[in-house]
Amino acid sequence: MATEEKDVRFRERKRILFFGLPWTFTRYTITDDRITVNKGLFKIEEDDCYMYKVQDVKLTATLMERIFGLGTITCYTGDVTDAQLLIVHVKRAKEIKDYLLEASEEARRKRRTLNTLDIGADAEDAE
Repeated sequence: MATEEKDVRFRERKRILFFGLPWTFTRYTITDDRITVNKGLFKIEEDDCYMYKVQDVKLTATLMERIFGLGTITCYTGDVTDAQLLIVHVKRAKEIKDYLLEASEEARRKRRTLNTLDIGADAEDAE
């Protein structure tokens, strides 16, 4: 595995909605500097997103998710492969969301990265 065991902050599995059992082949690993999503059984896909690229985080929980203690986290990123990185049906979703917000801000501060927002202003509008 690419990440060292001591650096892992959260390790969760995507769960089926019924009873929240971890019968899927999707694993999420969150460290101080990246989010890794491993999917698949026969064909394995691994996708990473650096923490400093996470711009915003949203937590949603449907009624069924709340009954079984699950939640879905949407990370809005500046990543090319995943503009919206979904962490689906995980336990401790609120705790993970709060950590992602703090860790992404800290990672941007460490890298001295500045987020800019395109508000649609053109050169002619400036005149």
